[in-house]
Amino acid sequence: MGDLLVRNISDGMKHDLSLAAERAGMSLSDKAKELLYQGLQREGKDIQPKAKSAWEALRQITLWTGPDDDFSKILDEIESDRKKDLGRPVESPE
Repeated sequence: MGDLLVRNISDGMKHDLSLAAERAGMSLSDKAKELLYQGLQREGKDIQPKAKSAWEALRQITLWTGPDDDFSKILDEIESDRKKDLGRPVESPE
């Protein structure tokens, strides 16, 4: 195991660390190691990308990314074709 020397700690911070160690029944070094570990764990969680839900992943795949006017034209064509089909007899499946 390695050693770590932290310099220029304010008297207030050292005092707070000593009180926290005393309350936890730990040595000053053990309490400092615990706090460093907790800080690293929190930092690691912030770095990891947030996982997407299945809905978010599917929604992103199916989003329309083309120009809106193209979409409007397609809908107009579909509506026009649908109106042309009115009145046609329905063919029976044989």
